[in-house]
Amino acid sequence: MSLNHVRPWRNIYRRKSRQIMVGNVPVGGDAPITVQTMTNTLTTDVAGTVAQIAAAAEAGADIVRVSVPDEASSKALKEIVRESPVPIVADIHFHYKRGIEAAEAGAACLRINPGNIGDAGRVRDVISAARNHGCSIRIGVNAGSLERHLLEKYGEPCPEAMVESGLDHIRILQDNDFHEFKISVKASDVFLAAAAYQGIAEATDAPIHLGITEAGGLTSGTIKSAIGLGNLLWMGIGDTIRVSLSADPVEEVKVGYEILKSLGLRHRGVNVISCPSCARQGFDVIKTVEALEERLAHIKTPMSLSIIGCVVNGPGEALMTDVGFTGGGAGSGMVYLAGKQSHKLSNDQMIDHIVEQVEKKAAELDAAQAAAE
Repeated sequence: MSLNHVRPWRNIYRRKSRQIMVGNVPVGGDAPITVQTMTNTLTTDVAGTVAQIAAAAEAGADIVRVSVPDEASSKALKEIVRESPVPIVADIHFHYKRGIEAAEAGAACLRINPGNIGDAGRVRDVISAARNHGCSIRIGVNAGSLERHLLEKYGEPCPEAMVESGLDHIRILQDNDFHEFKISVKASDVFLAAAAYQGIAEATDAPIHLGITEAGGLTSGTIKSAIGLGNLLWMGIGDTIRVSLSADPVEEVKVGYEILKSLGLRHRGVNVISCPSCARQGFDVIKTVEALEERLAHIKTPMSLSIIGCVVNGPGEALMTDVGFTGGGAGSGMVYLAGKQSHKLSNDQMIDHIVEQVEKKAAELDAAQAAAE
């Protein structure tokens, strides 16, 4: 019996969307919600860009976007695509010819901005290139770069203007019998973005790419994204996400997964449940969790670990985790395995022992999964 069947208040009913392909990755329909990031290296630095893509992919990125601002970047993109372990989305602004070049270079998807890509004729040329080379397209509406006529009509960026922009460009794609597209309606303002996304979700069955654009640094951007994306995902809106942070792209991937994991929408790696610590703690919880997160970063198997400083909540949390440690007294605590008390352990042996237990459990779960397949 599934947890959601036992606890129906945990269910999220995802909006029904069409499914498209970004390279070999399905987006929309009943496919898992994918996690994206974007490189911040110079695209002409092929080695640096490929290294950043590889690091993001190792952290769990399903798709990576690369900016293509000039012809030299288009030429570099061909080699980047060839060496990338995940599908590449080419980010196109202002110069529609870059979109054509990116399709020819093997990009899996072209991201075009209605506010600056040009007139319908140029969009048609990009559509033709995408069709000829098996690319999908993301219509990327942004509150900061709406078309002039919409700003004149509405007076300022607003949800209605963003939805109208998106639907205008959906119409161009559909009029050209092109349906392999997804859409985003991003804003840096959480309220504006959320309202625009709700509007576009009601107006089309296209897959939706979620993001709060220019969200900020690691801490502030994480919080803003968690609020904005979390609420939309909770409503069932969103088929692929990118957390936009002024930080290492790997951090964007980590935050994206944590948002999805908190809602039960994706499961990857070790979910650490830990207390904030207080005077009752039987060991240094904060330093222990920092060490464990670093030591267990290589684990991709979905599993749970509780690290609780004392017996107030420790035993209760450990009942629901694969591995747990609860602080006690006299320099030792209790190890829990599969929700049951297993053995006492001294605090000075704790980190190495917990890493060993988590790795052992991950291997067991992987073996069971392989046998089931």
